[in-house]
Formats: sequence, C-alpha cells, structure tokens
Amino acid sequence: MQKVSGQESEQFSKEIKELQAYFHIPGMAALVIQDGEILQEDYLGFADVDAKIPMDAETAIPMASLTKIFAASLIHQLADEGKLSLDDPINEYLDENPFPEGISIKNVLSHTSQGKPGEQFYYSYRFGALTAVIQKASGKSYAEIFQERILDHLEMDKSIPLLSEAYVTEKKLKVAKPYAWEGELKEGNIEYGFSSSAGLLSTLRDMAKFDKALDENSLISARAKSQLFQPLAPHLAYAKGIFKSKMLDEEIYWGYGQYDHYSSLYIKLPKRKLSLIMAANNNLMSDPARLIYGELSYSLFAHSFLKNFVLGKEEVNLLEDAASLAEFSPENTSDFHRDKLLAQAIAESFLARYEIDHFQNSVDILTKVFGLYPDLESYADLTLLHNLSFLKTLDFHMELGGFDKFDKQFEQIGQMLLEKDKNNPYANVYMGTYFDRKGEIEQARKYYRAITEAENFSPFWYTNEAKTWLEAHP
Repeated sequence: MQKVSGQESEQFSKEIKELQAYFHIPGMAALVIQDGEILQEDYLGFADVDAKIPMDAETAIPMASLTKIFAASLIHQLADEGKLSLDDPINEYLDENPFPEGISIKNVLSHTSQGKPGEQFYYSYRFGALTAVIQKASGKSYAEIFQERILDHLEMDKSIPLLSEAYVTEKKLKVAKPYAWEGELKEGNIEYGFSSSAGLLSTLRDMAKFDKALDENSLISARAKSQLFQPLAPHLAYAKGIFKSKMLDEEIYWGYGQYDHYSSLYIKLPKRKLSLIMAANNNLMSDPARLIYGELSYSLFAHSFLKNFVLGKEEVNLLEDAASLAEFSPENTSDFHRDKLLAQAIAESFLARYEIDHFQNSVDILTKVFGLYPDLESYADLTLLHNLSFLKTLDFHMELGGFDKFDKQFEQIGQMLLEKDKNNPYANVYMGTYFDRKGEIEQARKYYRAITEAENFSPFWYTNEAKTWLEAHP
C-alpha cells in the first residue's frame, strides 16, 4: 500500500496545532497508523500546565466512551464461545428485569434499545448494562476479564481501568491532568469508575495495539469482527460498540470519548488499513461537534485527517476567515467544502459562549452554506438543527437582541427530521424550545408531550426539560 507523503503529514501536524490553539486544548496527542505501523506521531502542549510537563508517548489519558469498543469485543468473544447470544433478552443477565420486554443484547450494544427496538439509533446510557452481561456470561468481574482478555493479551502495559484514585496512584502511570476551558483555563477532575461504557486509561501507543489486533483478527475472529462492524439496519449510524459512517465515499468506523475534562477520537478506514487515534486533556476534541448524534463530518479533527491522508487536499484551508469565506462560490465548492464549513460553524457557536466574536463567525458561515446549498433536504441533519438551536439559545441568554435569521431553515429542518422519526427526543426538545421562546405555547406543548409520552425511553436531560416545561404550562 502506498504511504502518504511527508508533505501531507506536515500539513496534518500544522492543522492539529492550529486546532489545539483554536479549542484552547492544553495537551493533545495524535497517532496515525497505516498497515499496522505508526506513520505519524504528534504530542502537543502539556500533560501538566503548571509543572510544564509535556505530553509524550508515555502520557496516559482517560479514553471515556472509546472503552465501549473494547466491551463490544468482549461481548463478541463470549458469543463466539457460546456463552451468550447477541439475540438473548438482556433482562436474562440483569437483576429485577429493569428494561421493557423485547430488548436484546444486540439492541443495547447498538444503541437501538429505545423506542421500537432495532429501528432507531439513540445514544443511551443503557450501554452500561453490558457490564453485568459480561460478568454473568464469563463468571468473572468485568475488571478481571478486561485485564486478562484485552490488556494482558495485547500487552497494553500502560493501560489500566480507572477503578479508583488509589488504584491509579498505585500503578504510577504518567497521567495527563484534566482541564476545562471556560473563557480561561481551569483545572478539572478525573471521573473514576469502570464499566462497559467508560473508564479505560491508556496511551496512544497502547491503543494502537488494539487497532492492530482488530486488523489481524487476533482479539476477535474475522466472523465476529464483521458482526461488530455491522449495524442492525443500513440507515443506522452505530454498529456494535462503534459508529459506522460514509464520508467522502469512504467507509469509516469511528468512536469518540468525552468526559467533562478529557476527550478522544478513533477513526478507522479498514480498506486503506489506515487509522487515527487522538486524545486531549480537555473536552473540546469531542464536545463542540456534538458527535453523540453520529455524524463524524462535524469534527474538524476528522476533516484534517481525511483531507490530508485520504483526499490529498493539503492545500485546502481547514479553518476559514472572512476573506477566504468570501471566495467560496458554486464553481469552486463541493460537498466536502460544505461539510467542512458546517463543522467550523458548529465549533464557532460552541466557542461563542466564552468569546462572543465566534457567534458572528458561525452566522456568517451558515449564511454562506445556505446560500450555496439551498436544498436542505439533501444534507440537513440533527447536528445542524442543534447548531441553529444553540445560536438562538446564546442569543436568549446573552440578550443579544433577538435572533431570527435562520428561523425558516430551523422550522424546515425540524419538521423534516420529525417526519422521518416522530419520537426523536432531541428534535422534539429543540422544536419545543423554539416555539416556547416565540410565545407559541400550544405548538411548544405538542413537542414536549411527544417526549414525555414516547414509550420505552430512559429518562435523560430532555425528559426532565420536557416535564419541567409541561408542569409550568398546565
């Protein structure tokens, strides 16, 4: 397989350094792997800012939800051994039958357990129930089987579960300190706990060992891997423990991790035997892109990786300013440019909560996108609706004077999404909030009721918001 050029590698290094500054990330690490070999390795900034301890290959970082793909691998191992079936009702492995009937292990594993099982993807904390499934099927504690079958088997000797502060201290690893950006850099905290959902502390080189094991079928069989990588239906964004997307005509498997003060990203292109692993010691590698909705195209980090290592478009700007944005026209843009602009637009709106100049940047980018691409039905999605909703929320809380520039697009996108999936709780809460702030109470009520009346949904922030609103508007 042909290796990428050094020039492209240099451009990727330049761009992730640019993103580090843009997102105020204290320390960041990136590893590009091709055909099982480390192609590029970058360590930027500090693992400890005050002590000026740099990020390096020995720095361990909490991987948060990237732990899910490890748990999915254990599930598939146990299925291969006949100790469970993905079709088993999950309640058979849990105490007191906590879930409605008809929910299988594969529904929880694929985040399709809410609503009518198997039909729609909603990222859910129900994934944590797989901890008990693994324990009952294996007859061992989750930490024990994880250590034996993954960490020891793959010789991931710089990786441990975040069982407790005392346990981590005892292991004497170099751990990146956690930070938050709130207009200024603040120290954060490590979220201890270990389950099928989160809790792995690892270095990027150790994560690369896992990536290589997937390629070589040395952790799970080829048959099991094909199952792990396969969504329950073609329209679903999530396979089993990992997302599946098509971006720039590339079949991509990916995952992200997000704690309050850490973030991580894993992108895998099996046909090219090419992977990216990244991690940071604040949450801004993941949080701005709203990756929970399953759209990798909103990650600027993903765009940098793909444009430099897949498309060979190292000459294309990653971030646009007013001057470069003005140069966009129908003759010199493509879906790639559109998606990259939308990724910057949502990042700008996220950062506007701390630096208000970003608000207008987001508006300017979206104005350009809607002008160049008026056919919203061909590309609008839940993440774009979130971007528009967040701009209105910023305007509301900062009392900027009333922001209705994109109301037409907001209503069109919201209605389009709910025609496809009337129970989508995120679309319903965005639409409810929108009409509430317009003073159209009966319209708002319809959307909030859709959230509270939907069957088989676990309570989440949108449930509480809907209930609170309905109680205040009897």
